[in-house]
Amino acid sequence: MTNTASLSTIHEGSASPHRIRYAALVAMMVTSFVLVTAEFLPNGVLVELADGLGVTPGQAGQAVTVTALVGFLVAPTIGLLVPRLDRRTLLVWLTVGAAVSNLLVAIAPNLVTVLAARILLGAALSGFWSMSLTVSARIAGPEHLGRAVMFTTAGVSLATVAGVPLGVLLSALADWRTVFVGAAVVSAAVAIALRLLLPRVPAEGAAGLRDLGAALMHPGVALGLAGHVLIVFGHITAYTYIRLALERIEVGPAATGLDEGAIVLLLAVFGAGGLIGNVVTAAIVDRHLALLSGVVPVLVGLPILAIVLWPHSLALVAAAVLVWGASFAAWLIVLNAWIGRRLPDRLEEGGGLVVAGFQGAIMLAAGIGGLIVDLSGVEVTYITGVIAVAVGALIFGTAARRAD
Repeated sequence: MTNTASLSTIHEGSASPHRIRYAALVAMMVTSFVLVTAEFLPNGVLVELADGLGVTPGQAGQAVTVTALVGFLVAPTIGLLVPRLDRRTLLVWLTVGAAVSNLLVAIAPNLVTVLAARILLGAALSGFWSMSLTVSARIAGPEHLGRAVMFTTAGVSLATVAGVPLGVLLSALADWRTVFVGAAVVSAAVAIALRLLLPRVPAEGAAGLRDLGAALMHPGVALGLAGHVLIVFGHITAYTYIRLALERIEVGPAATGLDEGAIVLLLAVFGAGGLIGNVVTAAIVDRHLALLSGVVPVLVGLPILAIVLWPHSLALVAAAVLVWGASFAAWLIVLNAWIGRRLPDRLEEGGGLVVAGFQGAIMLAAGIGGLIVDLSGVEVTYITGVIAVAVGALIFGTAARRAD
């Protein structure tokens, strides 16, 4: 059946289209932080996890790859699997699924059990993210969609930066199994918060594969998503190896490399940039989407290039890291606002396609980026990332102009 629900449906269910439920948005932000942090937790406790299961770190690292693969498959289809389930209820159960996944990892006797449990987390994470666009529009009203999406992407940005360091810190304080028990408890707590704070969000209708295809064939959408995949691929390819890139930075008369403390500080600068990018972009995206669609992808690529070209200037590298964090956080808001305007009647399908593209880019970056860094080093890896972002920016810009 064709999905004919529109944003007017969202208006009708709101007490006031101008009253933003900030408590609900904060609950969405915290949930996104918890789920994405759980996705990257294995990287933070990688050595301990591998030793505990009797496998190599490379094998243990597949816990993240499995999550991304499942996310790629589930993101565009979650709405098809449960077409009539209230979206608040769906988000609650997805978060409960994440809690169960973390608990299963905590008690897992072997790697196979861990990977099976991570399948559940991949479904929970991608399903939540796919539905966040629809739920955000319901919470804030479509006229404030950019501001609402800011809360969800703030959680994602913070978790992307803090997830691995948090895992390292927690593993130093407790056994890795205890860390995952803690993640399960926190996930259960945010599931309760979602149930209490979110409004009811009726499903848009019984969508099918035809609706998903129609969303993809909407003018400019497929091309824009191709640009999105390349931009995220370029970013992830570079960010995965940011530690190696920062270790190249030479400081002082002796041209010594950065120490551990300086690298951690620069990663914190990246995170601070992400929060700044979220706030600033959310404040202007609803009025200046066309401008941001062209500028933000460029600002993702330039800092990556600067880090490679000017390794002798710590100040320049620090500024580049700040801009990089801000611009990528901004990109997540810009893309969601863009897809919301392109597909106002198909928010669930649009959100699913965005998340599928993101998870697909993560898988590609993990495979191709790792191969390049092993064969040619971090400099070539970063240049590859810059080229991917540049091509993605051109493609997305073309799609945006065609759609307009």
